[in-house]
Amino acid sequence: MTKADELKRRTKAFAVDVVLFCRTLPRSLETYRTSGQLIGSATSVGSNYRAACRARSHKEFAAKIGTVIEEADESNFWLDLLITLGHCAATAEPLLKEADELTAIFVASSNTAHSR
Repeated sequence: MTKADELKRRTKAFAVDVVLFCRTLPRSLETYRTSGQLIGSATSVGSNYRAACRARSHKEFAAKIGTVIEEADESNFWLDLLITLGHCAATAEPLLKEADELTAIFVASSNTAHSR
């Protein structure tokens, strides 16, 4: 399995895990709005990474990876907010860790792409 294939698998797993996590949240105005934002950003990590893998140039790849970084970091924000508000810290913490790790991986990819 290539590194790209592993990241496609990992970003899809992150999206699935976030959706399943959001299903467990109590129903309230704050969780409805926050979980919707979280699902949007978490699923965008994987879809935008797949688009980056299809980039036709290093410049296009770098631009698309920038979007992946933004979405992974936004996912981190929403997860951190839910934890701060007291929602399911035990199940959110591993997702927060994965969002951090994915952000770091894609920042490194972006730095490599910009150095070429």
